[in-house]
Amino acid sequence: MSYFFETLVSGLFAGVMYSLVAIGFVLIYKASGVFNFAQGAMLLFSALTFVTLTEKGMPFALAFIVTSLVMVVMAILIEWLVLRPLRNRDALTLFMATLGLSYVIEGFAQLLMGMDVHMLDLGIADVAVQVGGIYVSQFDIIASLIALTLIATLAIAF
Repeated sequence: MSYFFETLVSGLFAGVMYSLVAIGFVLIYKASGVFNFAQGAMLLFSALTFVTLTEKGMPFALAFIVTSLVMVVMAILIEWLVLRPLRNRDALTLFMATLGLSYVIEGFAQLLMGMDVHMLDLGIADVAVQVGGIYVSQFDIIASLIALTLIATLAIAF
């Protein structure tokens, strides 16, 4: 029976992470009026940029700053080159544009960073912790606490 509850809790932790993706869609839609299907590709690109920079020896904090700047530039370029020219178009046109953009971003990421699997050590040990008779990943607990903090902050702000 404990396996059932461990799996249930693990699924809940995964759900918290998926809620961050959903909140990202909502934030982008509220800010721009566009349901941006390229959001996932942008997340992929930022993660690959960060991992590539840290693999090349850049300190963690500096890699975070550089990745953030790269993503700001990417967002501005997407706004100017793709979304702004399509400002008064119907939703289907914007859907197709952002969907196509996701393929462009993914291809660009593969071109720059290759197709190898990358690993990132966040410095958080993935140790099982016993909570209420079931084992839970320490990493899942920390990630979920961070995610819930972000969700609460965004709920207050919006």
